[in-house]
Amino acid sequence: MRILLSNDDGYFAPGLAALAEALAGLGEIVVVAPEQNRSGASNSLTLDRPLFLKQAASGFYFVNGTPTDCVHLAVTGMLDTLPDIIVSGINNGANMGDDTIYSGTVAAATEGFLLGIPSIAISLTSFEGKHYASAGMVARQLVERFIRDPIRDPVLLNVNVPDIPNAELRGMEVTRLGRRHKAEAVVKMVSPRNETVYWVGAAGAAADAGPGTDFNAVERGFVSVTPLQIDLTHTAQLPVVRRWME
Repeated sequence: MRILLSNDDGYFAPGLAALAEALAGLGEIVVVAPEQNRSGASNSLTLDRPLFLKQAASGFYFVNGTPTDCVHLAVTGMLDTLPDIIVSGINNGANMGDDTIYSGTVAAATEGFLLGIPSIAISLTSFEGKHYASAGMVARQLVERFIRDPIRDPVLLNVNVPDIPNAELRGMEVTRLGRRHKAEAVVKMVSPRNETVYWVGAAGAAADAGPGTDFNAVERGFVSVTPLQIDLTHTAQLPVVRRWME
């Protein structure tokens, strides 16, 4: 079993170290992660400059690019053999609902999925990051399940783990993505050089958090497991736009 790990918080992030530790012994593990925090990078590829691959004292490889760059470089150029599965995380903070559009954690897993490799994005649903071990245990359980009973078609799973002790997790639920309210406004500030600067505002609160959603599962103490797809076609609007174009 060959396992490729990545993330968007950077190769030095505690969540990545916890993930590597949790999956130790399940197979050959290679870590390729961004050189610095690239949260919110989404599915961006670096095309305006070359990428460099270096190895840290920890044995982890790091790239001066995005999470997508890391997985793309590893799969299409670095590794002699393709990984059997890719796991991205453990992210510091939730990736639920609309978060998945912006998430670098999800993007790293998405790149693996697009390259035909089963991929999992795993996040701890709190910025406090108290219980990475809980998310690590969930990741190990999912990879062990994949080893026992692999899903033959490429699959992309978005997993969110409540930031609570493993013994308090109530189980896993297969969910759909919920939705958030509109994001909060940007925060306007003045820099020490008297320049006006802006910080992107916080994500909005949950708007669609009913039964069956990732928000609902996590709120009730369950691990949320959401299968994702990449087809952005708004199928229901195809006839509408055809009529509009006539």
